[in-house]
Amino acid sequence: MRIDELPTPALLVERALLESNLDTMSAALPGTRLRPHVKAHKCSALARRQRANGHPGFTCATIRECEVMAGAGLGEDLLLANEVLDMRRLGALVRSGARVTVAVDSPETVAAAVAGGVRQVLVDVNVGLLRCGCPPQKAGDLADEARRAGLEVRGVMGYEGHLMLVADPADRARKTAEAMALLVSAAADVGGEVISAGGTGTYADNTWATEIQAGSYALMDTAYGAIGHPFGQALSVLGTVVSVAATHAVVDVGLKALGMDHGLPTIADARVRFCSDEHTTFVPETPARVGDRIRVLPAHVDPTVVLHERMHVVDGAEVVETWEVDMRGW
Repeated sequence: MRIDELPTPALLVERALLESNLDTMSAALPGTRLRPHVKAHKCSALARRQRANGHPGFTCATIRECEVMAGAGLGEDLLLANEVLDMRRLGALVRSGARVTVAVDSPETVAAAVAGGVRQVLVDVNVGLLRCGCPPQKAGDLADEARRAGLEVRGVMGYEGHLMLVADPADRARKTAEAMALLVSAAADVGGEVISAGGTGTYADNTWATEIQAGSYALMDTAYGAIGHPFGQALSVLGTVVSVAATHAVVDVGLKALGMDHGLPTIADARVRFCSDEHTTFVPETPARVGDRIRVLPAHVDPTVVLHERMHVVDGAEVVETWEVDMRGW
């Protein structure tokens, strides 16, 4: 199939850029130094490519992601880097042979792991994001409680997500060091071999974690692209120009096809004015025509991908593969 045969909006992935991104990150963080986060792409076919690059363990954000990964034969070492209170489905995965580790940050989540049949945990530590995670000084006590309950405590995790888009490299490196000082201190109290942290924004700065949970690097978005990491924009949303006026043009890619929490999308050689449910209004530098196919670049990859049922891997004008976005849902 050719790209111009696709109905729009359609999620496109440039094969050469995807492969370059995967190889660049694998060179920087080989083997188990990288635990790719599948929440960024929600696609087991893409995860299989990451596994082929030498990364046997994966990070998940939802139980559904764990289930699909295990069902795809990628359940060798799954970390659900999120607190959940009903772990019965995860326990079923463990009984089927998958290795599943969950994040815990409270006595309630420890009890949920025991009740659900999950036996391996990481103590989740708040390193400044103000989301989940126990205070660093309480991590050791929580680990002791988990061990008394019969759980294996593999170590700690902490996500410095508030630093991912810090633009100044020196500022980002300094703040990452401060966040990881909290996590390393907690790790000394908790014990275990794992210090899991990081993401695409801090992968090069975070030398304290034993594994980095990067995900966006594979497909990328304009928010990450603006801070200078060595990964290309592999992801775009193909659209069709459906209306042209004297002052603007309109493409059929709108809020229901784009993640907007990091701002407006980008269109080459154009100024984007605003997005509505099914449309983006833009001002092109050269006149657009009804029927033109253009690519819209999202500012945030994760919530963009989840709005689409499939992604089309393209090489030039050809669609070479189509992958289901099969990890949507919870």
